[in-house]
Amino acid sequence: MRAFMIVTLLLVAITMALSLAHALELPGKLRLKEATYKSVQAIYYPGFTIGGFAEIGGIIALAILLYLTPYPGARFWWTLAALVFLVAEHATYWLVTHPVNNFWLEDVVVSKPAATFFSMLRRKQSGDWKDLRDVWEASHVARAGLAMLSLISITVAATFFAGSE
Repeated sequence: MRAFMIVTLLLVAITMALSLAHALELPGKLRLKEATYKSVQAIYYPGFTIGGFAEIGGIIALAILLYLTPYPGARFWWTLAALVFLVAEHATYWLVTHPVNNFWLEDVVVSKPAATFFSMLRRKQSGDWKDLRDVWEASHVARAGLAMLSLISITVAATFFAGSE
């Protein structure tokens, strides 16, 4: 159980790190002109898409951990909070970030698996590029905050776990 808790913490930490990386770029990226901003956006997709598997893994690991955690108790509630925050972080991606990603990738050639991934839940995005940039950037700040809350929650749950042995 201890090893599973460590793996869960690692998956949630990776998720938080990726979201935080985007959020920390915000001040610099707001200074970019349209052409440069659009060029920069395309560099994220290979690495961050692979890193996104940690998000799914973290949600699955938290759900399993919650199932294995005795109810009621502080560890159960902190684990539940971690799961809720990470699910909200992931939902923010699909509902806010992902549709805007499709706009940034309109003229970018991507691999077949990437094309399949980015075609999911495709919605036509239009409007001023700055408006879409602001939505994309704000979504990553929100995702970083939610992932941070998830990491804090599962870390607190882990301290209860450590104290029970």
